[in-house]
Amino acid sequence: MTRVARWGWVITLVTLTGVAGVLAFVLTIGTTSERGFFERHYHWLYWVNVAVAAVLTLVILTAAVRLVVRVRSGRFGSRLLLKLAGIFALVGVVPGVMIYAVSYQFVNRSIETWFDVRLASALEAGLNLGRGTLDAMVADLGVKTRDAAEQLAEGGTTPQLLALERLRDKLGARTIALVGGRGQILMESGGDTRQLAPDRPSDTMLARARGGSPASQLEGLEDEAAALQGNAQIRALALLPSTELRLGLGERYLMVIQSVPASMLANALAVQTANSEYQQRSLERVGLRRMYLGTLTLVLILALFAALLLAVTLGNQLARPLLMLADGMRLVAQGDLSVRPALATRDELGGLTRSFADMTGQLSDARAQVSRTVVELDAARTHLQTILDNLTAGVLVFDADGHIETVNPGATRTLRLPLSAYVGRPLADVPGLEAFASQLDQRFEQHLGSRDPTERDMDRELWQDSFELQLDPKQDPLTLLVRGAPLPQGARLVVFDDISEVVSAQRSAAWSEVARRLAHEIKNPLTPIQLSAERMQHKLEAKLEGTDQAMLVRSVATIVNQVQAMKQLVNEFRDYARLPSAQLKPLDLNALIHEVLSLYAEPQEKGRLAADLAPGLPNIRGDASQLRQVIHNLVQNAMDAVQERADGRVVVRSSLSLTETGAPRSVRLHIIDNGPGFAEKVLKRAFEPYVTTKSKGTGLGLAVVKKIADEHGARISLRNLHAAPDAGSPPDAAPDAAVIGAQVSLSFSNLAPVTEPGATGAKT
Repeated sequence: MTRVARWGWVITLVTLTGVAGVLAFVLTIGTTSERGFFERHYHWLYWVNVAVAAVLTLVILTAAVRLVVRVRSGRFGSRLLLKLAGIFALVGVVPGVMIYAVSYQFVNRSIETWFDVRLASALEAGLNLGRGTLDAMVADLGVKTRDAAEQLAEGGTTPQLLALERLRDKLGARTIALVGGRGQILMESGGDTRQLAPDRPSDTMLARARGGSPASQLEGLEDEAAALQGNAQIRALALLPSTELRLGLGERYLMVIQSVPASMLANALAVQTANSEYQQRSLERVGLRRMYLGTLTLVLILALFAALLLAVTLGNQLARPLLMLADGMRLVAQGDLSVRPALATRDELGGLTRSFADMTGQLSDARAQVSRTVVELDAARTHLQTILDNLTAGVLVFDADGHIETVNPGATRTLRLPLSAYVGRPLADVPGLEAFASQLDQRFEQHLGSRDPTERDMDRELWQDSFELQLDPKQDPLTLLVRGAPLPQGARLVVFDDISEVVSAQRSAAWSEVARRLAHEIKNPLTPIQLSAERMQHKLEAKLEGTDQAMLVRSVATIVNQVQAMKQLVNEFRDYARLPSAQLKPLDLNALIHEVLSLYAEPQEKGRLAADLAPGLPNIRGDASQLRQVIHNLVQNAMDAVQERADGRVVVRSSLSLTETGAPRSVRLHIIDNGPGFAEKVLKRAFEPYVTTKSKGTGLGLAVVKKIADEHGARISLRNLHAAPDAGSPPDAAPDAAVIGAQVSLSFSNLAPVTEPGATGAKT
């Protein structure tokens, strides 16, 4: 604010204060003085008007000149200021002149008409109308409260806060509460911010409501000032009917508190005040006409000049924050969310500029927060996608229509089908998964149909089941452990794992138990059978001749040979079931291989068996006797596989796997042959007991190997070798090509420390 403007305000305020004091004095004296007061002091009231007019004229002219100069200089907002000043001037001057003319005629000619019987009757009727309106509102709220109580009782359960909130919105009440039998507040919705809890209903209202009829009353009219500030209210209380036979539940009431509309209350109080003043003025009408005519001119002059001055001043004050807001909005529209200046005034426009500055700061903070949230959301989405991509389990998410929404690589690896190409389509569209899709739908329907919707236990939200899928007729079916869960908005989540190896391990455990029982039950009678047959031959051979003697010898030989075969079978089962725990010690794998291959001197001399051992392998921790049996079984199986081929050949190879830093990771053993390979159905179950491709085999050799490998923490794998389609492709790159052999691999990651003593065997 400039210095001239400050001086203008000081002069204006001083003038207005003086005039207001004079008017207050005149009005005070005029209402209590004797007749003829204004006639005796009319001359000095006239000169007061002249002085006030001169001062205000000077101030108005100064403000007008400054405004004209501002408009001519083309300053931003000057036209808006001029428009506001003109509007305020018209609003102040025109009504003032009209009011003066009408008031003069009214005071001069019609003041006596104020005090007649019709006016008194009208004021009395207005009072009665106000009372009747308030009484009707009280009765109407009582009826609505009773209806609301009956509506709450129809629910059959204890009303909840959400139900009270909805009922409060429906009734348009300020407060709605559930009240106990002694008037205590059990639950409330809404309320007056000036009170922590609504007042308890009076005993009189409780007694009336307990009788079955709603009780309602008007409160807060004792103090008119407090009533105008919002303390006037209508309180209604109705008994809440109880339809439940539950112990411990006493009487409950529904209490509704509704604020009396401020306009209606103000009008009623105004009519009451006017009636009181009318009664008082009717007694003081003498000298009233002269008092009004004497002060009306002074008020008119003050109003006209004050209106003009305030038009310019308020126009400037209004234009300043509006111009600040306009400039700030223009910058915000351009994307500039920097801190904006704000006015320190306490009026609404100053508050508007502060709110706009706060809003701009909040927008800036929100934009920064959104940017951070977007970054965090992208990171979380990337993190979640990374987790899904690296999960070994398959994950499928279906939308509400049953279409595939999300597929992770684990699902593609497990099912070996391009599921990603079917996103947005039903699972039944994937070739080979029609039955699986139908089974999933049935399992979800069964789960959703049997679930109690009121229970939120996570164990009841999920279901788990196992399914078998026959994706390829040439291969064994997949055994999947599937978990399903319903998601919001009708979506569904399916997570599955391939548990075929787990089932295979369970079969191995079952076969171990069968082998133990078989060895116990069969081996005991075999020796008596053999001895009895030999004893029969010893006793009867000398007594028989010819064909009878030959038949006896053949029969006994057959019994003995079969008993020996049975003993060998039982011993193999016993060894499989009672495989001793591995005694892990440092040993040289190459030395152990040489020791076993020394038993196959003839095949090595003929070139059917060869060793390709990597030198300098680190020692592994293992049981020499058990690993010797592993190597022997694998070499013997490979030799059996190539025995019918003239060019059959078996290679025993060892190698070392290194980490990225060059440190030893594992020692590997490979037994490779060029035999016919394994059937596809046998590949997955080759390590299970009683699974064999030999006509005379027991199927326990690879099962024992698998069991020993597990004892050593080694990883064993079995695969067929295929002919490459061209010279540039690796031998196993074409699974549909012709089989040219098989390979069994063992990977030992349990390496012995370099300084650990006790290693067996010599380095080769």
